[in-house]
Amino acid sequence: MKLTEPQFIYMLLVLPTLFGLTLVAEGLNKILQENKQGWISLIFGAIFIAIVVLAYLFFWKTFA
Repeated sequence: MKLTEPQFIYMLLVLPTLFGLTLVAEGLNKILQENKQGWISLIFGAIFIAIVVLAYLFFWKTFA
């Protein structure tokens, strides 16, 4: 599999980003319901999205 194929981009960037956005949305929903545990989901979602962005930048610089 080449790094420029759509399957690789989908596996590396799109699916993890959707998972991170799901964590962020779940955290916001819990925070709005006045549940303190929502901050944990929100923070982990933001960290997960940051890791995906860093992976994108790494592959962009490496293979561009």
